[in-house]
Amino acid sequence: MTIEDWRVEIDKIDEELLRLLNARARIAVQVGESKRVAGLSVLNRGREREVIERARASNRGPLDDEAVERLFRAVIRESRRLQTQLAARHEEAVR
Repeated sequence: MTIEDWRVEIDKIDEELLRLLNARARIAVQVGESKRVAGLSVLNRGREREVIERARASNRGPLDDEAVERLFRAVIRESRRLQTQLAARHEEAVR
């Protein structure tokens, strides 16, 4: 394969990653709504540790575990940001 062929493959994977990240984010918004209704905090360090530990345990490379952890921390941070925004919008609507 040529470099261009590999880049086409990367572009396809990037599209799929984006689709999956947005699907995950939609679910995280629903989780955030459930947390809000139940009066729970957006932050759940135990759950975050579980997600990262599971990702590290499933990792078969070539990314090292530290890279996997950094990537998942970024995904979790964005999920938490979405949940926080949802809660803030609800608070404003209630006022």
